[in-house]
Amino acid sequence: MDYKPFSGIDLDNSFFDSLKADYKEFETWFKKKQTDGSKAYIEIDKSTNKMVGFLYVKVEDGEINDVVPVLSAKRRIKAGTFKVDAHGTKYGERFIKKIMDYAVAENAEEVYLTVFSKHTGLISLISRYGFIPKATKITQNGTEQVYVKDMKLYTGNVLLDYPLIKKAGCKKYLLSIYPKYHTRLFPDSILNNESYDVVQDIAPTNSIHKIYICYMYGCANLKPKDLLLIYRTSDGKGPAKYRSVVTSVCEVQEIKTRRSFKNVEEFTKYSSAYSIFAEKELKEIWEQVDPKTNRPKQLYVIKMTYNAALGKRVINDDLKSKYGIGIALDTYWGFIPLTDDQFQNVLKGGNVNENIVVD
Repeated sequence: MDYKPFSGIDLDNSFFDSLKADYKEFETWFKKKQTDGSKAYIEIDKSTNKMVGFLYVKVEDGEINDVVPVLSAKRRIKAGTFKVDAHGTKYGERFIKKIMDYAVAENAEEVYLTVFSKHTGLISLISRYGFIPKATKITQNGTEQVYVKDMKLYTGNVLLDYPLIKKAGCKKYLLSIYPKYHTRLFPDSILNNESYDVVQDIAPTNSIHKIYICYMYGCANLKPKDLLLIYRTSDGKGPAKYRSVVTSVCEVQEIKTRRSFKNVEEFTKYSSAYSIFAEKELKEIWEQVDPKTNRPKQLYVIKMTYNAALGKRVINDDLKSKYGIGIALDTYWGFIPLTDDQFQNVLKGGNVNENIVVD
């Protein structure tokens, strides 16, 4: 994904042909954006070098009075132009992630976009993450549905509620990940000393769904909706108390074990969708043997949503001295249960936007 000025985007690209056909004013609008400094997110498929996605977002505060029924004034993010050619792939989900990032950063109450009913793939994509039809817009181009996502509404469904997390009624844990795997799962930019700007983050790893696989026995206790603080272990470039750091907040979507799969093929098929591991690595993980029992190691496949990055790093030294986490000498840092207060205090210390947290 790239975030670039309209002036650097070719309007003659065939990707825009369908938008020109749907909206008579599209070319005029686009050319205006090319002169006013506006920027948009685009996605290029590296295997074909073709554009596969485009997103322009803006903040609105007023009443939406060109739709029926009229939508009262609220702070909203409008996905003014949103097209993705591969709705069933990670491309579509990455654009949804970017829209949500923008909405949280701008403290928006709602997000909305208009779409023609013929675009079933796009409708399926946005509906999966909580957008519902709220109004109709009729113009010279035809009739569009206005799909709206309420950024304050919590339903109890992990995907419909994304990126909201609810603290009550679930358990919280610290889950450690080695640096080489963390780099594949999450944007490296969240490790910088300076504050992290999620809106500017266009890394491929800034996506909604993650799958992580480990052998840590404590993960047997995980359940859907449990909350995880992702802890990147030390990279060896300095003392661990300064180099080991909490970077992200995730919500468990589902948890599977070896018994969940009939064979390695089924395991590989499931895990490869959002996993950081290549097929060869997945097979090696499956074949690992416990030297104590000479039996296949129990493994845990954690499918989770990436709900927030910490705006400010929380290092190992802070976890111990400020939040009382891992202060016992025999603490195993791989997987640590957290109290509600510990979890909340780390979120606060890490400058996580409070708008995503439901009490």
